[in-house]
Amino acid sequence: MSRPLVIHWFRQDLRLADNPALLAAANAGQVLPLYIFDDVDAGDHKMGAASRWWLHHSLSSLNTELNGRLQCFAGDAREIIARLVSQYSTVAIYWNRCYEPWRVEQDREIREQLQSLGVAAASFNGSLLWEPWENLKSDGTPYKVFTPFYQRGCLGAPAPRAPLPCPPSLELAPPNGGTVSELQLLPANPWHKKLGQAWHVGEQAAQARLKTFVSEILKDYETGRDFPAQQSVSRLSPHLHFGEISPNQAWHAATAISGSNQETFHKELAWREFSYSLLFHFPALPDNNWQPKFDAFPWRQDDEALHRWQRGQTGIPVVDAGMRELWETGYMHNRIRMVVASFLVKNLLIHWREGARWFWDCLVDADLANNSASWQWVAGCGADAAPYFRIFNPVTQGEKFDPDGSYTRRFVPELASLPDKYLFRPWQAPADLLDEAGVSLGQTYPHPIADLKASRESALAAFKSLGT
Repeated sequence: MSRPLVIHWFRQDLRLADNPALLAAANAGQVLPLYIFDDVDAGDHKMGAASRWWLHHSLSSLNTELNGRLQCFAGDAREIIARLVSQYSTVAIYWNRCYEPWRVEQDREIREQLQSLGVAAASFNGSLLWEPWENLKSDGTPYKVFTPFYQRGCLGAPAPRAPLPCPPSLELAPPNGGTVSELQLLPANPWHKKLGQAWHVGEQAAQARLKTFVSEILKDYETGRDFPAQQSVSRLSPHLHFGEISPNQAWHAATAISGSNQETFHKELAWREFSYSLLFHFPALPDNNWQPKFDAFPWRQDDEALHRWQRGQTGIPVVDAGMRELWETGYMHNRIRMVVASFLVKNLLIHWREGARWFWDCLVDADLANNSASWQWVAGCGADAAPYFRIFNPVTQGEKFDPDGSYTRRFVPELASLPDKYLFRPWQAPADLLDEAGVSLGQTYPHPIADLKASRESALAAFKSLGT
């Protein structure tokens, strides 16, 4: 007797191991593996170009693992699921939950739709260590400050569950749907080809990266993660976002290294959880200032300055290095993310949403919760935000965290011959030294688009005008 047909709906869980919904589906019957590229309700947060590139390759890798059985569709998930459950006489559909506001509402509608059709629906947590409605204060309200969220919420909660195995047996339905290529995720302009030089995509690549991180990098993580040239970071963020690896796998793998390095990495995973908690409980986070008093902040409209920031042509070397790293690799070192974000919102006084939009389009790890919470944190208007007077000085940040200039010289090669003393402040270099280094300010490299001291003072005045 044949087993009943069930659907596993892949979303941000593009893996076979530690996939609770897939494991449940495999235990329930013959599995039709489904992916739906659905931006219908996303509004301004439709998937960006770099993320689409990653998704294409991640789905291709997953399809290989599924022996070519992954069925891909584009459009409204509500319509596609209703059509498929009717077409295949499906008895149940399983999925792992997503937390973007429109997906939460869409899931509710799909549940009601399936119930009306007599089809069972079951959803699982495959993306977070703790559900946002589980990690709450004693009065039942969400945490608004990270430290108690971590110390009381995370460390006071049951430990993250151990990773689950791959389904011991996975009987797959024959393919009868669209292919990955039919989703047309890759852009017509071949700019994306350079991303393939920086990344390996898919579940196996994610597992290999996690193994390398734990065995070779984690032991120096606490201090090394601040230095962009060392790349002493996990680089797991895109794998986590697309679910090629789970946070449970990352959390438990890190326990192999005891001490402060492990705790620091666990805190980074907890910050991801905090961001998701904020997004779930405050769904306007991507669009509105978390602190309403910032609605009166005197942001500047300066399209030319924004364009130069986006292209890494600000005349501030470490800022330009970070923006060029983003453009070339779809990624930016976390320390540098804070520096370039601070420069945009506090030196140029350009709205944080402009920066968030650019990151959303260019980052392979673009994640609505993390992107929104982090930009608001730097801008000073978010939960547990950096104090308004904390304005990163990009010169001192470069000197401190890129002391030999190797990161900056890699991405700003026109300054490569400048000595370290002037690498981060070429406008102060003597004319003869600039000539010797082949640097002509305003020609081979731009003059700064902002005076760091004067713009800092303007930012402080703007912040103080809010009564902060």
